[in-house]
Amino acid sequence: MKLFKSGRNAYLMASPYLAWAVIFILVPLAMVVYYGFTDGNGSFTLNNVVRISDPGYFKALWRSIYLAVISTLICFLIAYPLGMILSSMKLSNNAFLVTLFILPMWMNFLLRTLTWMTLLEGKGVINTLLDIVHLPAINIINTPGAIILGMVYNFLPFMILPIYNSLSRIDENIINAARDLGADSVQTFMRITLPLSVPGIISGITMVFIPALTTFAISTMLGGSKILLIGNIIEQQFTLVYDWHLGSGLSIVLMIFILINMIVQAVYDKEGGALG
Repeated sequence: MKLFKSGRNAYLMASPYLAWAVIFILVPLAMVVYYGFTDGNGSFTLNNVVRISDPGYFKALWRSIYLAVISTLICFLIAYPLGMILSSMKLSNNAFLVTLFILPMWMNFLLRTLTWMTLLEGKGVINTLLDIVHLPAINIINTPGAIILGMVYNFLPFMILPIYNSLSRIDENIINAARDLGADSVQTFMRITLPLSVPGIISGITMVFIPALTTFAISTMLGGSKILLIGNIIEQQFTLVYDWHLGSGLSIVLMIFILINMIVQAVYDKEGGALG
């Protein structure tokens, strides 16, 4: 009887979340799937999904993947050494140091990106300072480089946190044992530290690659609407062309990439993920 009551109480306590998940997750996903696999008459069709092979759409998808991969790689190259430094400091205020890196995330996403527009534009802050010291101006705004910069700045904390958590949970006795057995720093890193931090790396890659692949605000603001990513095309289908069927079909293609990333992450989480 007590088990029955405890189970019912747990269900009642979880009911607000279940209702929220149904209304804001399952229903929108169901709508995307419905519109993606139907035409204007409500008939089943695969045309909306297959149109990703159109030259313009495929080029935008390839460009999105390319920029997302580069941004994710840069985030990893910055976050991993930083995670190692933070995890090796063994300070009581490590949490405060980590908070400093995620502090920019407390600011509105669009506001952060708008700030970079102000910094990078032709007569922006950076070029003004360069002109004062008689250095040549940089013309990075409205280029793929500006988009990558915006992605790295906005998504870097998503790479730092899981890698830091993964590295900080490595038992120091394992490291000491490897050194006692004659392993040098490189061997210890390659055979102990790096393999044990793989779950955190996978989590960080997933958390950076997915938003970088699907973003449209960064490319619109820092790319000047001249560099279209697949996210921009999907956004235009919903807000300008009002072709919800094509927009949903292209979104389903992105869902496939997201599902692949989630499956890969789930495999490593079973082995002891960095966030679990």
